[in-house]
Amino acid sequence: MKTLITFAASRWVLDEVHGPSHWRRVEENGIRLAMRFGRVRKDVNLKVVRYFAYLHDLCRYDNGADLEHGPRAADFLHEIRHTILTDLTEEEFVLLETACRFHTTLQRTGIPTVDVCFDADRLDLGRVGIRPDPRRMATRQGRFAARWPLTLFPEIAGRGRQ
Repeated sequence: MKTLITFAASRWVLDEVHGPSHWRRVEENGIRLAMRFGRVRKDVNLKVVRYFAYLHDLCRYDNGADLEHGPRAADFLHEIRHTILTDLTEEEFVLLETACRFHTTLQRTGIPTVDVCFDADRLDLGRVGIRPDPRRMATRQGRFAARWPLTLFPEIAGRGRQ
């Protein structure tokens, strides 16, 4: 993980809105969303969720409404597949690529790992003054966390619009 984080940080040229502090929060959100009864859910690949956190915004051109950054990130994954991503199985790589490609354009896929990635990112919208909307979450856990942030995500409860 440390190598991935160092790699992502070395390529980052924009400010913190979509940068390293956001990536860490997305990772934390994803870990929480992947847990059930103190264990990682069997239907969620936590490695993919963590990789998504550090790679999903890496190909942004700016901090605005860059709706093509997801597909660019997915395409970029193919460029780095045999360098920084060699420890991913083919199935994990496909999940990561799907999550990166569609995280800004789809609400949900029905694939638990990918949907956890989507919600982990959306639950950090408070950083730009937007309260996460439970109706736009992909997972039951994401809807719950958006509706009741103090329960699972106390640090996001005070951020965003009411």
